[in-house]
Amino acid sequence: MDIKELYKLYQQHPVITTDSRNCPEGSIFIALKGASFNGNQFAVSALEKGCAYAIVDEEPTQGMNERIIKVDDCLQTFKDLAREHRRQFHIPVIGITGTNGKTTTKELISRVLSEKYNVLYTQGNFNNDVGVPKTLLNIQPEHEIAVIEMGASHPGDIKTLVETAEPTCGLITNVGRAHLQGFGSFEGVKSTKGELYDYLVNKAPSPVVFINADNEHLMQMAAERGMKDLIKYGQKAEDAIVRGTITKCDPFLNFEWQADAFGINQPQSVTTHLIGAYNLDNMLAAITIGLHFNVAPQAISHALESYVPSNNRSQLTVTERNKLVVDAYNANPTSMMAALQNFSLMEVPSKMVIIGDMGELGEVSHEEHQKVVEYLKNAHFIDIWIVGKEFQATDCDFRKFQNVEEVKQAIQQENPHDRYILIKGSNSMKLFELPPLL
Repeated sequence: MDIKELYKLYQQHPVITTDSRNCPEGSIFIALKGASFNGNQFAVSALEKGCAYAIVDEEPTQGMNERIIKVDDCLQTFKDLAREHRRQFHIPVIGITGTNGKTTTKELISRVLSEKYNVLYTQGNFNNDVGVPKTLLNIQPEHEIAVIEMGASHPGDIKTLVETAEPTCGLITNVGRAHLQGFGSFEGVKSTKGELYDYLVNKAPSPVVFINADNEHLMQMAAERGMKDLIKYGQKAEDAIVRGTITKCDPFLNFEWQADAFGINQPQSVTTHLIGAYNLDNMLAAITIGLHFNVAPQAISHALESYVPSNNRSQLTVTERNKLVVDAYNANPTSMMAALQNFSLMEVPSKMVIIGDMGELGEVSHEEHQKVVEYLKNAHFIDIWIVGKEFQATDCDFRKFQNVEEVKQAIQQENPHDRYILIKGSNSMKLFELPPLL
């Protein structure tokens, strides 16, 4: 069965499930495989629970029947089906990737565009080769714009995702030293993130590229591909059509923006609920895209002011005893240093940091963790706790913990109070479990 025929079947049964525990009546089950599971083993069970059809790439142990469709590769079929569905809708599709800030930027862009349009956007961090197809299959006739987040940890990941989503517009937030174990080097990061640019230049009709003109790496990547007519934003670049300036950051980011090219030559003031000066670039990206799609300036500022993070990213949590800057969803050298530098600049009393290992750095892991502690040696924090085997191996006199459980015990015994506490680390360190104890 080719993809056109399969899509006709999908139109008759427009619900896809990849989880045999969740089988809506009349849906189609696609048997995906992972490191510890094989969906093919549950195809017959999915049919018994209510699925109309099951798509497999291995014959189930119970044998085949007329409701089981065998393909060469279920994951590829899932992506092909999503691409076929996406092609039914002639709407702008904005592809977003980057080392840091892509989820927050996606949320901000979606919030801004929602002031005027019915927007479909990636939920949570469903930004991989399973999450992107799931998102695309949710496009409905009422949607006017789609915002698709794309993550990567290996070369070729973005190429695969853009060929599924077929974006008409693109934004790379930045490129930094993350997932180096998978990418091999910083050049590998740039090459992989640049696969979004490659698609837009070579395959997208009339592509639109939004770019931070202050970021020399991104500008170089665009120049290497001969990209022209870039829509630029930034804090310093003279040719940026949208520019912004921080007015305050204690602790929330306040800023002003203007866009002379759009006739907005008076500064627009915005008071956000985000922590971190580094979020200004994310805000400017959302403003630029909003203006490009004719969202009113007042509506843009309103959207940015009303956005409240709730995903352990740049989030302030006030407890009975402390004020917590929680950024515990992910960590890499670039985002870690940005968080520490921003926290250092905050004019608040009694600052403490609890930071956890940065994952997937490969051969440079020790070097990058040592760089962090060297910065901390000159920082003026009243207490510094470092968590994980990578930080334990560094040369420093800070409090060292093997894991989050040891940190929990220390919190219960010492009861830190009346402090501003930065919590930052890779998701695998589980530092997101600490706020309820603080």
